[in-house]
Amino acid sequence: MRGEYQQLVDEISAALGAPATLEDRDFALIAFGAHGGDDDLELTMDPVRTRSILQRRSTAAVRAWFEAFGIARAQAPLRIPPDPAAGVFKGRICLPVRHRGVVHGYVWLLDEQHLAGLDLRVPFADPRLAQAMETAARIGALLAAEARAGAELGELLRELLTARPAGREAARAVLREALGPTAEGPLALVAVAPWRPAGDGEGDADQPAGDGAASALATQSGVAAMCAVPDALPGGSAALAALVRLRATTSPAPALAAADRLLRSPRAGRAEASGPGGPALAVLAAAGVGTPRRGLEELPEAWVEALAAARAAMAERRLGPVAEWAGIGPYRVLTGLSERRAADPSVLPLLAGTHTELARTAEVFLDCAGQAGRAAAALGIHRQTLYYRLGRVEQLTGLDLDNGEDRLLLHMTLKAARLRRP
Repeated sequence: MRGEYQQLVDEISAALGAPATLEDRDFALIAFGAHGGDDDLELTMDPVRTRSILQRRSTAAVRAWFEAFGIARAQAPLRIPPDPAAGVFKGRICLPVRHRGVVHGYVWLLDEQHLAGLDLRVPFADPRLAQAMETAARIGALLAAEARAGAELGELLRELLTARPAGREAARAVLREALGPTAEGPLALVAVAPWRPAGDGEGDADQPAGDGAASALATQSGVAAMCAVPDALPGGSAALAALVRLRATTSPAPALAAADRLLRSPRAGRAEASGPGGPALAVLAAAGVGTPRRGLEELPEAWVEALAAARAAMAERRLGPVAEWAGIGPYRVLTGLSERRAADPSVLPLLAGTHTELARTAEVFLDCAGQAGRAAAALGIHRQTLYYRLGRVEQLTGLDLDNGEDRLLLHMTLKAARLRRP
């Protein structure tokens, strides 16, 4: 399928005599059509195109600039002026890639001098542009077909991960048949959390209904199926599940690479209000990778691990942005507890907003295995200040920090509290 996209983009490049890039509707690169020799390369590149090719995705500022011109609703080619503030130093011609009235992606060309004569107001009057738009329509049909196939696989994967046992068995059988030999090979599950499904926010007009995952398969080499899982996080947010093909169960590198790519999606993360009338706060996404398995039998358990690893990476950024189940330490236990069971009453006074500094002091002290010198250095305070704060912690909680069990209770409760933060 990827080769077909490349061939079609090359056709557009040849028709218009200019390099073209094909991106999906989330601005992830699918194919790049070169034109001309190496001597022309510098003339046909700018920072936005370079980033798109090298990193396979555009920045949020670039996306916002282009979308402000209505590309998601455009039925015909349109010109977009440069915006140096967003890093767009050269104007663009955008050919919307649509199928049956739905946008599936965009073909981009730099609006160079030799394209200045293109009259976009009557797109089919120029045979070059007419040919390019016909090719864009063929690309749209391919992307739509791939999105439909991806959606079916995604529904089966979601059923396998979240349904009751009887439903899981039926979904597993159908998914095994759909995936063919891949279903018996080494696989890993990746969780990206939080994830914004399609239709849940701005910029989704004229786009396919669904979870925003299936249509992205064209840009995700090595991913066999993807789906959004609603209510995956304690606060009710969705997460993305991606089933990744591996070369061996001992080599999770393809899963880690897929997680890194998915984290760059504009659907990864969410905005959360800071309070009544306050500005929206960005909640950064994180990804988790479950223990690799062979076949589909243990995928529900792998999903639990992947989601736990993602939550741990959200809670402690030192673990992420991509964390593996094997590397999240105590969070392997803590993510399995309900919020109520993980919040010990004796520690609740310390978790009040007015005692943030004391809670951090206690956590760092316990992270340092109770070694006062290391803890004071990590906090950048004098030892006497550390002892004073620890005394206040004991007063607030009634716990004895010279007692091993009390230390364990306090440490685990403080770590669990991180899982409840945005």
